[in-house]
Amino acid sequence: MSRLSHSEIHMVHRIGWLRAAVLGANDGLVSTASLVVGVAAAGSGKPEVLIAGLAGLVAGAMSMAAGEYVSVSSQTDAEQADLARETRELAESPKAELEELTRIYVDRGLDRDLAEKVAHQLTERDALGSHARDELGISETVTARPIQAALVSALTFAVGAVLPLIVTLLVPETRIGVLVAASTLIGLAVLGGMGASAGGAGVARGAARVTFWGALAMGATAAVGALFGVTVG
Repeated sequence: MSRLSHSEIHMVHRIGWLRAAVLGANDGLVSTASLVVGVAAAGSGKPEVLIAGLAGLVAGAMSMAAGEYVSVSSQTDAEQADLARETRELAESPKAELEELTRIYVDRGLDRDLAEKVAHQLTERDALGSHARDELGISETVTARPIQAALVSALTFAVGAVLPLIVTLLVPETRIGVLVAASTLIGLAVLGGMGASAGGAGVARGAARVTFWGALAMGATAAVGALFGVTVG
């Protein structure tokens, strides 16, 4: 008798690092390219543009790491507070908590008798885990990981920011703005498509929305640089 293996890989398992990675790379590419385009539009030379871009890379990576860590830590604190409260309620009112879990399963479509049996068996096995998952929506798959989010965001920001700096270094000074903008739009399209594919969404739609907002950001900074810039003599 043949044995069939059924393996499933769901996109939700990637949500912790995928969100931070896409956000970091996209922000690194857009913000650094926008900074380079804006400084170039102000009439600055290649050394000044490179210094500004490198400073933007370092500052942005550190800012992304700190921001992600603080943001995700706040989520972790909220989760821990909810779990602590649930632990107290389970100790003080076990019957009420059992009834609460039963009603959850009834609302999800089980008949009353089956819901009571499921709630009773899951409570005996892992009461807190059952309430965390089915009442609070907290599970190992989507739980917050502050350090992971911070490291991934900083690293991917730096990787994204490298592209406009490399282009700036290689192209003629008079073509920095145009070529950085063009290469960034291509990079954003690729990045958006990869992020959408990794998340199980449409590639074309993901690429289009990332490219649109990147173009808007670079256009705005180029306008500011051209309007207020002073040529470095």
